[in-house]
Amino acid sequence: MTAIRSVAVLALLGVLSVPIGADILEQVLVKVNGDIITKTDLEQRQIAALRQRNAGSLKDDELKKALAEITPQLLVDAIDELLLVQMGRDKGYHLSDAQFKEWLDNLRKQQDLLDEAKFASALKQEGMTLDDLRKNVERQFLISQVQREEVGAKLSITEEEARQYYLTHKNAFTEPANVTLREILIEVPTTTKGGQAGVNVGQEDEIKTTADAVRARLSAGEDFGKVAAEVSASSSKANGGLIGPINAAELSPQLVELLSKMKPGDITQPLRTQRGFQILKFESSKPAAVQPFDSVRDLVADKVHDARQQAEVRKFLSRIRTQAIIEWKNDELKKAYEKALANPEATGH
Repeated sequence: MTAIRSVAVLALLGVLSVPIGADILEQVLVKVNGDIITKTDLEQRQIAALRQRNAGSLKDDELKKALAEITPQLLVDAIDELLLVQMGRDKGYHLSDAQFKEWLDNLRKQQDLLDEAKFASALKQEGMTLDDLRKNVERQFLISQVQREEVGAKLSITEEEARQYYLTHKNAFTEPANVTLREILIEVPTTTKGGQAGVNVGQEDEIKTTADAVRARLSAGEDFGKVAAEVSASSSKANGGLIGPINAAELSPQLVELLSKMKPGDITQPLRTQRGFQILKFESSKPAAVQPFDSVRDLVADKVHDARQQAEVRKFLSRIRTQAIIEWKNDELKKAYEKALANPEATGH
């Protein structure tokens, strides 16, 4: 986000006493059990948070206000994460070379970065080296491992807890209404004249006649799937024109209205679409339905576990904060941090 100036971020908060543009030495903001959080560490978090807010076009006074809003929570997050990383190292947790390689291979596949040049370019664009990436991954690994082993592994979910969660969150376990259709597409070729795409009227009339003939074959009793496989221009022809089940919420209002007047087995007249003439068969529909508890028992247990773990992690963090030696080098940031901790609803801690 080019409009947010990296050096300017802390200057606007008053953390730096030197003017923007001057040479700045690395500055320690706080020590946590001997480990430091620097000006750069906080600044990186601030810039990332501002990007999420799309704050690139803010004026200086607006930017200062936004920073004042996000910085207290960022300080809490930075210290909490450092405490978890420290505990992970004390417990001997470690990201192995094999684990990092597996993670990296999956990332490169997902992001289409198997080509070495593309991968190197992506790292450069993020301003990172492979070593930086590994450090970030290991940091998150340690945090997750501590949360899982020190909190999550000690939780036990009772049947009654799971049932109560299910009863109060039934919407989360509801299968949406859906419809299944078959289609035949008779495509209308487009022509280009003067750089503008268009359709030859005479040709369109011919295609409409063809579509009507196909509709007549279906009305005479020919199998829809076989006819679709023979004449349809849609890729669905490989499945006899079958499309769906489709989430009913994803259907256009026009199609919803059309289907509301049909019953399973009904076939539409040829409908003009952007690509040509489409003939639809209403195969089936299924109303929204809450899944029985027994069929989603494991999913419910996972959700209860996650919710409980989040609450227990907050308690765990509160406890280890009180045991930590935190030495502030900036009074304003200390006040912001303490203000965030005093308002747990606002901070989520």
